[in-house]
Amino acid sequence: MNRPALGDLDAFMAIVAHRSFRKAADELGLAPSTLSHMMRTMEKKMGVRLLHRTTRSVAPTEAGERLAARLGPALK
Repeated sequence: MNRPALGDLDAFMAIVAHRSFRKAADELGLAPSTLSHMMRTMEKKMGVRLLHRTTRSVAPTEAGERLAARLGPALK
């Protein structure tokens, strides 16, 4: 498993917190499409799906929830 970059982890946590690519992108000063691309790349590197995406919502998968729970205290 390749380790994701710190910026990718920050982006992941913002997406999980807001449950929205647009709101996370606004917080981070990035385009929503950039965040989407970052997450696809991170998921590919890690070999696991972290987010359920639909046209109207985004939510963490079980693996995404575990990652967010472990990262939360470390990134605050």
